[in-house]
Amino acid sequence: MSNQNIYDNQKFFDGYRKLRENPLSANNIIEKPALFRLVPDMHNKTVLDLGCGYGENCVEFLKLGAAKVIGLDISKKMLEIAQNENNSPNIQYINKSMTDLNEITEKFDVVFSSLAVHYIEDFDKLVVDINHLLNKDGYLIFSQEHPLITALLSQNYWTVNSDDECIHYNLSTYALEGERKVTWFVDGVVKYHRTISSIINALSAAGFVVERMLEPIPNDTIMEQYPKYKKSIHKPDFLLIKARKSDLIL
Repeated sequence: MSNQNIYDNQKFFDGYRKLRENPLSANNIIEKPALFRLVPDMHNKTVLDLGCGYGENCVEFLKLGAAKVIGLDISKKMLEIAQNENNSPNIQYINKSMTDLNEITEKFDVVFSSLAVHYIEDFDKLVVDINHLLNKDGYLIFSQEHPLITALLSQNYWTVNSDDECIHYNLSTYALEGERKVTWFVDGVVKYHRTISSIINALSAAGFVVERMLEPIPNDTIMEQYPKYKKSIHKPDFLLIKARKSDLIL
């Protein structure tokens, strides 16, 4: 079971924070708006945010009417910022790995996770654990790096033309699931690749009904204003899923 805590590496942490503070980052322009479109009515709901990071999403849930939010993250550095910048009497932050959800005894109406599950090796166990934490008809809503990204064994992502424009994505080894090591701010960041079918089948076997999937890309206005995003037409960066707990387990 993976318990990587790369976010407490100071070099990685500094690079990541600079990225997330950029209003033009893909997280801010593409992933977060799409993810919150999947959120149900939050009035009086209890929420567990897995890999909560700085806690900004926890605060957003309260604004949407949630009664209580628990933010869980393995990184102490992340939670220090969350406590300082996004604190509330109705938010509780817990320093814990997503691999240890069996230690949580509370039940929730919504379990939410933004760009964290691709760090977990045993996805099947993770979604079973999440199902056990949900109330009847509760929701799991999460985003992850798109499997077209996690598939590659190298970081040779794009083929470009003479004008340095991306003309196609170099997809390879998609069917080969398992560990990937990438350089992202630091060397040796470990992520796990799963095919889309493996993700959906794991959710179904754990007792979820997938209600909606998104593979968001920027709109035409953003792509014209920021040409770096034009390559998104070849490959989405994110996969987002909204799944409801069901009484039927296959």
